[in-house]
Amino acid sequence: MIDKLIALLAQTRRTAGERGASAVEYGLLVAGIAALVVVAVFAIGPVVSEAFEDTCDTIETESGAAATATC
Repeated sequence: MIDKLIALLAQTRRTAGERGASAVEYGLLVAGIAALVVVAVFAIGPVVSEAFEDTCDTIETESGAAATATC
């Protein structure tokens, strides 16, 4: 009876320890994904900005009213 109780307590401790490790692993995963998103935004940001500037220039040129059009 006591052997079964000790085995049950040992299993419970092991499970609680694994839950803590899982939380740390998920936290590291979220931090890694966030870092990748930041790198992607900084890498792609200038390309997207240039595309919008080109579009704005085209609109201003074709509208013929560069003084009143603002982008």
